[in-house]
Amino acid sequence: MACFQRMPDDTSHSARSASQSLALSGSVLMLMQFDVCEEIRLDRLRQIVSAPAVAPPPLKHPTPSYIRYQRPPVVEAIEPLVLEGGARLPAEIKYYDYGVVSVVFQLPFSGDWETLIRLASHWVWDVDLASHAGSIVRQKVEGARPALIKPYPEFLSEDYFIFHLREIAGHPSANELIHLCGGRIAQVVRGDTTPLSDGECQEVLQSRISYYPDDLAVIGWNAALVYDTPTGAETAIQLLEYANSQLLEFRHYDDLLTRELARVYDSLETHSNLIGRWRLPREASHLQTVLLDVTELTERADNAIKFLSDMFSARLYRLAASKVGVPDYKSLSESKLRTAEDLYRFLIDEFHQARTFWLEFLVVLILLIELVYIFRGKF
Repeated sequence: MACFQRMPDDTSHSARSASQSLALSGSVLMLMQFDVCEEIRLDRLRQIVSAPAVAPPPLKHPTPSYIRYQRPPVVEAIEPLVLEGGARLPAEIKYYDYGVVSVVFQLPFSGDWETLIRLASHWVWDVDLASHAGSIVRQKVEGARPALIKPYPEFLSEDYFIFHLREIAGHPSANELIHLCGGRIAQVVRGDTTPLSDGECQEVLQSRISYYPDDLAVIGWNAALVYDTPTGAETAIQLLEYANSQLLEFRHYDDLLTRELARVYDSLETHSNLIGRWRLPREASHLQTVLLDVTELTERADNAIKFLSDMFSARLYRLAASKVGVPDYKSLSESKLRTAEDLYRFLIDEFHQARTFWLEFLVVLILLIELVYIFRGKF
């Protein structure tokens, strides 16, 4: 890649100087997401918070297609978060029907690349926004309890950072930006103040996507950099938020199935004798209920958003989901679902074997009793 080719010292120095002096402006979006319940009744919630649904994001290209939520999330404006250092972060909260609540903080910034790199490292690693967001979510969830189905006592959480570059001096194209500032983009996405190796920069910049020559999204596992207008960036931001909410859901399913499988294995050890096997249908019934619930919830989270003829947004989503780890956790959950299904069949088979044994035993016992009475009658 041109960004990492060795150049003469004077050329390399001038390129670095040019990249350092570029004036940037934009904002940092901090996504704090929590899995709070099995399902949120959005119609009921909308009455509680008096908030409208999210409209479909505008597309980057003029086509009749768009991204459509099956059930658009409910958005509620909340008071800005004021940190101890005086930073004031405007915020909003989104409620998704599959039980995820997302708090979005926003911080405008302007400066050069060094400013942005320091800012990225500070917010990604040094500031504990999760605790502040957790307090906000617990307070909001308590007020929204009538709209929640099966609230969880403890909330799983995920965080993600989006660095939106709205303006760059000189309006460079995506290729020019990669050529001049690829290493700095990689630092921002990794949240690292130390320059990265060429190999690591290559790894980060492989996960980039553009629609027009002058827009760019570079997506990492914990953060992303989006270079676009506010309108153009909206689709990428919503898809990144959705991908992270999916990750949170599949993490929850993975934990739930892990606990359920461990409980059933313990039950099998406890009820391994013939008498104990009569209790296995209850275990199988409970396991089947969990399987059905997980399958239904998985389908709801997986199909919460549709791409109607918008192939670029679909590719952007697949890239984002792959980087944050959605396919990995989805595969884990599916593998444990298959294990649970096999275990369900095993429980039923064990019960049938136990029932067959006792039925045969009773038949033999009845025959023996009849034989005893027959022989006693003869003698």
